[in-house]
Amino acid sequence: MLRKRIIPCLDVRGGRVTKGVKFKNNIDLGDPVEMAVRYSGGGADELVFYDITASAERRPIDIGMVAAVAEAVRIPFAVGGGISCVADMERVILAGAEKISVNSLAVRNPGIIAEGAKAFGRQCIVLGMDPVRSARAPSGYEITTRGFREFTGMDAVEWAKRAADLGAGEIVVNSVDADGTRAGFELEITGLVARAVGVPVVASGGAGRPEDFTEVFRKASADAAIVAGMIHSGEWTIAQIKERMKLDGVPVRMSW
Repeated sequence: MLRKRIIPCLDVRGGRVTKGVKFKNNIDLGDPVEMAVRYSGGGADELVFYDITASAERRPIDIGMVAAVAEAVRIPFAVGGGISCVADMERVILAGAEKISVNSLAVRNPGIIAEGAKAFGRQCIVLGMDPVRSARAPSGYEITTRGFREFTGMDAVEWAKRAADLGAGEIVVNSVDADGTRAGFELEITGLVARAVGVPVVASGGAGRPEDFTEVFRKASADAAIVAGMIHSGEWTIAQIKERMKLDGVPVRMSW
């Protein structure tokens, strides 16, 4: 069985890592490069960086930050926010990132997924999706964009399937309802997407205890899980999360 991955997420705004609850009331947490180094040395399997206001502000991603992180760490990392075209993807890859995450852009222009996969390989293209519970959607979950600012009317599961067909090599399911709550991952939508697509699915939003990771891997069939607030606060470490997973029989990389 493939080992499950733990991926710290660094939401970056104005060159600083920030964290909120359900995309609101964000607080400053520190320097993204310093935090990347700490988590890389602390057992992270990968990292992900989201320039969380780039899309809403309609500006490019901070390439300088991408290059600084690439210089400082030796584990794969993905970058999202402020990507508007294949040329932007190329700049991110050349700056040192292994993966590019597209979210709002892909909703506006689904063809960008296929273009990116053709140019760099589907393993480099990640679909980020921000679903919220909605009675309007057949699956019960609707896609939102621009940092939960816009409701699209798109069904989350159907969008995931379409994105995988277009060439997305991985899908991150970031539950808006669970984001920052530390009440546990949103198992329902994560499981729905994992069962619907043939590419790795990453659970995101809501982690609060090491047991939450075992639960999302076992009950929702996630391939990886994103962690943020519970380690940013210092309450838990990646090593503690992985120790819990190991005790629970979840395959995980323990040596670092």
